Amino acid sequence: MDADAKKLALRAINYGLHVLTAHDGDDYAASGVNWISQASFQPPLVMVGVNADSGAAALIERCGEFAVNVLAADQLDIGKAFFRSTTVDGDHINGHRFEPGPVTASPLLLETPYWFECRVTDTVARGDHTVHVAEVVEAGVRDAESIPMLLRDTGMNYGG
Repeated sequence: MDADAKKLALRAINYGLHVLTAHDGDDYAASGVNWISQASFQPPLVMVGVNADSGAAALIERCGEFAVNVLAADQLDIGKAFFRSTTVDGDHINGHRFEPGPVTASPLLLETPYWFECRVTDTVARGDHTVHVAEVVEAGVRDAESIPMLLRDTGMNYGG
């Protein structure tokens, strides 16, 4: 296989940039993710790829729940705050205010226009990312007019 062709072809898949969060007791995880897609209408399922070596993957494995905070097209600065280790100070995670999700208690970033909470139904631990299939158990919209961020519009890429 031509490595350059593979990289370019796989990077042609459209992805958003989101902040995945999880919570279990005193432990929190928050991570920028882009490998996510809806997988079923009924029940409402999503699938997300999480770096297998990350704190987020370990916490999701333990608690079986997470939330996805969907970034708006103009919120790259928020997204970049989640490309580092997770820090929590009161009601701020990586410097951004949050509230606990109503079902999972996973952090919901107050600045993001959309969010949804999930419970893991299946896990595929293979390769350098773990794929979680999860049922959406709650969702919210703070700004229905907001256009979600596409990773390719940021000039960054993750894939290939």
